[in-house]
Amino acid sequence: MFDKKKVKDIDYLAISARVRAKENYLLTAERMERMLEAKTDEEAFKVLTECGYEVGEMTPQALERLIAAEREKLFSDFGTSVTDTGMMDVFKIKYDYHNAKTLLKGEAVGVEADYLLAPSGRIDPKRIGEAVLQNDYRALPGVLSGALGQAKEVLASTQDPQLADLILDKACYKEMRQTADKYDSAFLAGYVKVLIDSINLKSTVRALRMKKGADFLRSVLVEGGKVSPEGVVSAVFGAGSVITAFTGCGLDAASELGENAVKGGRLTAFEKACDDAVTAYLRNSRYVAFGESVLIAYLAAKENELTAVRVILSGRLAGVSADAIRERLREAYV
Repeated sequence: MFDKKKVKDIDYLAISARVRAKENYLLTAERMERMLEAKTDEEAFKVLTECGYEVGEMTPQALERLIAAEREKLFSDFGTSVTDTGMMDVFKIKYDYHNAKTLLKGEAVGVEADYLLAPSGRIDPKRIGEAVLQNDYRALPGVLSGALGQAKEVLASTQDPQLADLILDKACYKEMRQTADKYDSAFLAGYVKVLIDSINLKSTVRALRMKKGADFLRSVLVEGGKVSPEGVVSAVFGAGSVITAFTGCGLDAASELGENAVKGGRLTAFEKACDDAVTAYLRNSRYVAFGESVLIAYLAAKENELTAVRVILSGRLAGVSADAIRERLREAYV
């Protein structure tokens, strides 16, 4: 058992002050509503400029470039002022796995997929691409290395990209959990746990709606949440239910909607409740004067904001109604 890295609240005193100032520029529920109700796209863009975005002419491609630039700015901004940037890797890991999945599928079908890559991971996407092309993963981190090799073999033998994605998704959350476990931050560990529990709740409801059995559910659930995969399987296929399976992990409202979704109810409100439960956990940092939790919550909140920006602007560009877009939005952090 390795010694966890000590995390001192006082080390985050100056950063916490910066974060509190930056929170004033986050996309609030009121600002999102203004974007939805704006008469023109230009009026919607103006709301984003109030939040510090540099918005030019908007196309789907330009939107993705805007989001990528904001994400890079987020990580580089704090990357120069945090003593130990390792905790930030919890938020970067998923982009490595996104890139791995993108490059793996592109290579399998002979399609150039570079335009879909995210530049915000820990690893240069070119390194991942070279590993996939040469079928040599030794230059990649251990968890990703093993998972990517296995995913490529599975994709080649089954031609099923979903199976390959499943391997990489489970490895992604495993590596997030391992990274969080390096630090003695209860808040960071709790964030990863509620994130995994919310993912497992979504997977459980989808599996049950598809009439899948216990073995299938075991194969898609991720280790590391408050509720173990075996505990979930035992509950939903035993005397319990979706609600009892996820009791006590902060997902009570979401699990009730999930139980209804299993019986044929709509997934939209259920999935929103899962994501909102993660945001509710993050809001606990609002009651802390300073510490690593302030930064962790802000990083997660900013990423959620970028998702909201994509949903609103891509919806507007596609001519989707404000009500339909509003239904897909999650609760704002502030």
